[in-house]
This record gives sequence, C-alpha cells and structure tokens, in this order.
Amino acid sequence: MRPPSTTILILLITTTIISPLPTHQQQSDLDSDCTNRWIHIRHLPPQFNHHILTNCSTTHHPFSDDLCPFTTNHGLGPKTHNQSHSWFRTDTHLLEHFFHRRMLEYPCLTSDPTAADAIYLPYYTALDSLHYLYGSDYNSSSQHGLHLFKYLQQNDPLIWNNHHGHDHFLVLAGSAWDYNQPLGDDNDPRLWGTSFLELPEFFNVTTLTLESRAYPWQEQSIPYLTSFHPPNLALFDSWVKRVRMSKRSTLMLFAGGGGISSSPNVRRSIRLECDNSSESGSVNYSKLCEFVDCSNGVCEHDPIQIMKPMLHSSFCLQPPGDTPTRRSTFDSILAGCIPVFFEELSAKKQYGWHLPEDRYDEFSVMIPKEDVVFRGVSVMEVLKGFSRSEVRRMREKVIEMIPRIVYRKHGSSLGLRTKKDAFDIAIEGTLQRIKTRLESVGDQ
Repeated sequence: MRPPSTTILILLITTTIISPLPTHQQQSDLDSDCTNRWIHIRHLPPQFNHHILTNCSTTHHPFSDDLCPFTTNHGLGPKTHNQSHSWFRTDTHLLEHFFHRRMLEYPCLTSDPTAADAIYLPYYTALDSLHYLYGSDYNSSSQHGLHLFKYLQQNDPLIWNNHHGHDHFLVLAGSAWDYNQPLGDDNDPRLWGTSFLELPEFFNVTTLTLESRAYPWQEQSIPYLTSFHPPNLALFDSWVKRVRMSKRSTLMLFAGGGGISSSPNVRRSIRLECDNSSESGSVNYSKLCEFVDCSNGVCEHDPIQIMKPMLHSSFCLQPPGDTPTRRSTFDSILAGCIPVFFEELSAKKQYGWHLPEDRYDEFSVMIPKEDVVFRGVSVMEVLKGFSRSEVRRMREKVIEMIPRIVYRKHGSSLGLRTKKDAFDIAIEGTLQRIKTRLESVGDQ
C-alpha cells in the first residue's frame, strides 16, 4: 500500500481536527437544556477513523478508484461548482466521517463518561470494511470489528463495563445485510459481506445504519446522505421555494439501474412500461414516464443527473434492488417528487424516526411489487388515477418532510439550527432508545 501524499495528509489533519469539549462552566450553562442529553465521545486511536481516511487513495470503493476527493468538507465532498454553497458531490460511504464532525458541534458533550447518557464510538465502520468487502482481506471478514472491541476492553474498560455497551452507539454507513455474515471458519468460502453485526461483543450497541434488517433490535435506519447540505436558513428556504414552484411536466420518473434481466422483477416491469409509454403524455402531463440510467454509479456523485428530472416529475419510483432501500428515496423527497414504494421494507419499516410510519399514506404511494410483476397492475395507470388536487396535497406533505431528511452543513447558521435535521432526529432517537434500554436492563 503506497503512503498517502503530503498534501492529502495535511488536508485530512486540518479537516478532522477535534474541537475541545465544553468546559465545566460551559456545561453548567447548558445543564438546564441538556438533562438526559449528555453524550461522551469515546476517544479512539486514529486507526479507527482518521487513518482510514489517509488511505483514501488505496481504499477499495465500488464506484470510484480514488475516494480522496470525497473526503473533503468533512465528508460532504467537493462542491458541485465553485459558486455553490449548498450542493456537494457527496459519497454515501462517508456518512460516518460527516456524522463524527457534526457530533463535535453537539451542544451537550461531556468529557466525563460517567455523567453521560450515551457514549458515541467514532468508528468508521463501513469505511473500515471496504478492504474486507473488495480487497485482499475478503477471507478474514469475520475479524471486522474485533480490533475495536479489544481496544475497548483494554483501555478504560470501566467505560464499557459500566453498562456492557448498552449505552454505546455508532454509525454504519451501509446496509446491515452486508455485515451479517455468519461467524465461521475463515478458510471456508465466504459469503458477501463481513460479520460485524453478528459479533456477540457488539450485540448491545445501538447501530445507526442506512438500511436495517427487519428483526435485530440493535439496528436503526437513518437517512442516506443526499448532496444538499445548506449552511443557512436563507439557502434552505430558497431551495424549498424552488421545489414548490417547479412545474411538474412528467407523470413518473425512474432513476436507477437494472431492469434488463429477462427474469420477472419489478424493475424490469417498470422499464418495459416506460419504454412502451406514449411520448404525447396526457391532459395533465407532457410526458408519462422518464428513465434516468444510473448504472455503474454514474449518478452517485453528480446530483444534477437526477435532481433536475425529479424536480419536473410528480412521482418518483423506488423499486428495490439488491436490497430494499435506495438513496433515491431521499433525493426524491428533497425534490418534492412523491415517492412510490413497492415493498414496506423500502422505507416504511426502516425510517420510523424520520418518516413516521403512520403518515406514509399522506406523502407516498404503495403498489405491491407482486401486483406489478405477477398480476399485470400498471404503475402508470395507478398514478394517473390520482387527481391534481390529491397530487398537490401529497407533494405538500413531501415538502414538509424535507427538513427531516436533510443533513445540514457543519458550522451552519443559528437560524437553520432551529429546524431539526436528520442528524438531530437521529441523536434524539438514539438517546431515547438507550434510555429505554438501560431502564429495561436495570429492571432485570
């Protein structure tokens, strides 16, 4: 592995410098607002976070030969253009890096772990897994995370042993399905993924993932990073105004890859329906269907590829792929495009903190994939059945959700901080979950 360049090292050191924790006086001043909200950031050696970033040019990545450009701006990536203040070429895998940076701004940090209501582990879990998933360590993926547990046991073990990890949480910027491979003999042929979530050592830790499984209680899904990270309220409001005023000339949009297989699946059905749709549209739309091909990650770091067509579409289709969830779901909400789901695990059973389960009928459409693939239900006909007033009402509900799924830029204005963003909601949910768990453990 070749060493990172001096320029990269200097950049990473300056962009990941840790701010000092609040002084005792600052903590006293905040105490009235921080009851049951104190968080301690566990000190971890840089091998668990920052050193992973210094190897960005040799880190394996599914859509990029070089991850380094996307580590800038504390994980938000480079600006889409020089004049941009809110739009970045953000890579989803860098949520852990960005989350760490936002944690340093959290107003209720404490340097005393015994006074904390929760303890954050700044371990870049998914980034550390890339050499297991794509690199030469593929056959030792059952070791992923064991070096962290060893450190926690040997360095200030009382912090861990106080609640046996029940008060700890971390972020995993990936799908839980990629980290649940059975523990076994590393000499056996390995299935895809690592065994991090199967390690008994971490069963008590709350894990914030981009996609959780249906059954493990320690996992909780939080929104994917989009490319929109406004630094102030004016820029946020300006975007929402643009979304609300955008002319929706296309009935439905599918942005993604796949659908070319000959075997029956919902993506294939959607592609065929789009290909066979009339270009003349209908009374309310000049175009019935638009397809944006995002195969091989071509849309991953280029938001204009999908945001522009989403702004001009009423409905954005969210068929499952290799796993149920999609970053596109949050891009569509950001664009005011009503998401259309084909199974509940795509969102309804995932993001309960950010997208309340009892409100899905207000801002989204559900068409069971079995109806589309095997019963001949036309997605286009279902969506054409909504009146203009119904579409307008759903779109307003989608727009109401935008603040909840956006991760505002670090160092943002006080005005914007009055709106709870995806990070704020994730922290609130984590604190409540840990509180409930500690009360339950205390009763046993």
